[in-house]
Amino acid sequence: MSTALVRIRQLGVDYPGSAHPAVEGLDLEIGAGEIVCLVGESGSGKSTTAAALAGLLPPGVRQRGELWLQDQALERLDERGWRARRGRLVGFVPQDPGTSLDPVKTIGAQLVEAMQVHGVAKAEARLRGVALLQQVGLKDPEQLFKRYPHELSGGMCQRVLIAIALANDPPLLIADEPTSALDVSVQKQILDRLQHLVRERGSSLLLITHDLAVALDRADRILVMRHGRLLESGTPSQLWHAPAHPYTRQLLQASPLARLQQRRSAPGASSSEPLLRVSGLQRRFNRHGPAAVEGVSFSLNRGTTTSLVGESGSGKSTTARIILALEQASAGSVLFDGEQILGAGRRQLHAYRRRVQLVYQNPWAALDPRHDLLQIISEPLRAFAIGERRNDRQRVLELLERVGLPGELLQRRPGQLSGGQRQRVAIARALAAEPELLVLDEPLSALDAPVQAQVLDLLQNLQRELGLTYLFISHDLATVRGISDQVLVMSQGRLVDHGPTEQVFERPASEYTRRLLEDMPGLAGVPLEDGGLRVAGL
Repeated sequence: MSTALVRIRQLGVDYPGSAHPAVEGLDLEIGAGEIVCLVGESGSGKSTTAAALAGLLPPGVRQRGELWLQDQALERLDERGWRARRGRLVGFVPQDPGTSLDPVKTIGAQLVEAMQVHGVAKAEARLRGVALLQQVGLKDPEQLFKRYPHELSGGMCQRVLIAIALANDPPLLIADEPTSALDVSVQKQILDRLQHLVRERGSSLLLITHDLAVALDRADRILVMRHGRLLESGTPSQLWHAPAHPYTRQLLQASPLARLQQRRSAPGASSSEPLLRVSGLQRRFNRHGPAAVEGVSFSLNRGTTTSLVGESGSGKSTTARIILALEQASAGSVLFDGEQILGAGRRQLHAYRRRVQLVYQNPWAALDPRHDLLQIISEPLRAFAIGERRNDRQRVLELLERVGLPGELLQRRPGQLSGGQRQRVAIARALAAEPELLVLDEPLSALDAPVQAQVLDLLQNLQRELGLTYLFISHDLATVRGISDQVLVMSQGRLVDHGPTEQVFERPASEYTRRLLEDMPGLAGVPLEDGGLRVAGL
């Protein structure tokens, strides 16, 4: 019998009605104390593999092959057998803390319940639960025990999910995209805590991620999947310097780490006035509390990309909402093309909102699932009385072509599109109003690396063709460095650093910026050439 903690032999998974297996012929071993990262685009079989290992495949799914954990044959278990072992043998950390915690139960009740189902007495479960919250790095665990999920930040909720997964001391921990929605500092804290707990307990971690920087930084071994099959495996150094499969090279070339090797050429000096000038911006939600935004000033030159970065709660979104005239400012001014926007009347704001458009973070939530693409993209045409209704179809077809989508999708609904296609539709809808400024709120965070690269290429092509100005809000500092002309760094409502991209990255003016840069997922254990990053094939 193998000494591996996990052994998978010829795993196959078939979903009802699907023409192709979700997973086919997968062989995999995970050693005790090992951190293994599973990477690949959406639909590659990563999450299906994890669900099979945790006994969470939906009813009606056909599973083939062998699954062994601590020499127990998992494929033979029925649901009753899984209930007795899930949590005790396998701990599972899901992707979205917002939907994975019960909103009507306290944090303590959910932790205690996770242990009581495995026979732990309530009093003991409470003591262990408080200790677990402390172990995952949460302060005041006694008070947190009484609080509800909506009273916690996203990073705190994710730590609670880790505590629940660890509650019964399982030998295997599976984390499915545990940091994809978190800013870089919280991401580092969560991954540090996971890594520490795994090493300390001698358990194993299967980390599923589309972020190659995280995989290269944290894994002992990386497995690359596509179309349900395992294409390649190796150490971070092996995959970074000598990827064997063309798809692995494609993933690396599309990753944010590869974008660190790019440098955006400096914009030429502009003789015209900035398109947008923000001065002394302030926003208070509570008269006696601290300001959400305090004394923020900057300008956006025409045809350039400015990135706004900072941790959750730093004031980025509030600043963007004020610029979009979706939020009132307590003080300051916002000049767009020389005209004051704060306090403007309804008619002026209507004209302004045509010239400034927003592309949301989540393409799944941003598009009305009841409407087809013709209705979705033509909506701004009607809202701003652009052209005649009889020309809407032709205009929408032109917009689809501009964002690289075929006209045959015109009658499709969002649910029939991939994530990358939906984000392109969101961009097409924004372009329908013929804007001059696009505010892009984390437009890549929900997308896989190859799709991220495609959307970035599209945005940069559109900027060159249409002269668009971008305000790009992101926690992905590698991407920010590759696409930005200037960078604004916010912390606790204030602008703590700003300037040309190279200046901010090479000579940060604040300790906060230096810490953000240090928290970027790097290449731990991967030797760099000449102090810089090198991706094979670039």
